[in-house]
Amino acid sequence: MTTAAVTLKGQVTIPVEIRRKLGLRQGSRVEFRVLEDRVELAVAHRPGDLNTQGFGMLKSKRKPVAADFDAAQLLRGSR
Repeated sequence: MTTAAVTLKGQVTIPVEIRRKLGLRQGSRVEFRVLEDRVELAVAHRPGDLNTQGFGMLKSKRKPVAADFDAAQLLRGSR
């Protein structure tokens, strides 16, 4: 059994082993049920799949480039 401390604000960190087993990550929603003298935590919502291709994960100050851009032209324009 794993234990965790309750903070002054009433927050508890779910241990990493449990988060992994339940597939919890940022954006996940959980619900609590009080059962006599204990609490049950259940997964209410898991966010969609992570973007496996990485597109759109990084922010840039450059203007977006069309999907059919000419890389040589792009390089010539930056000089």
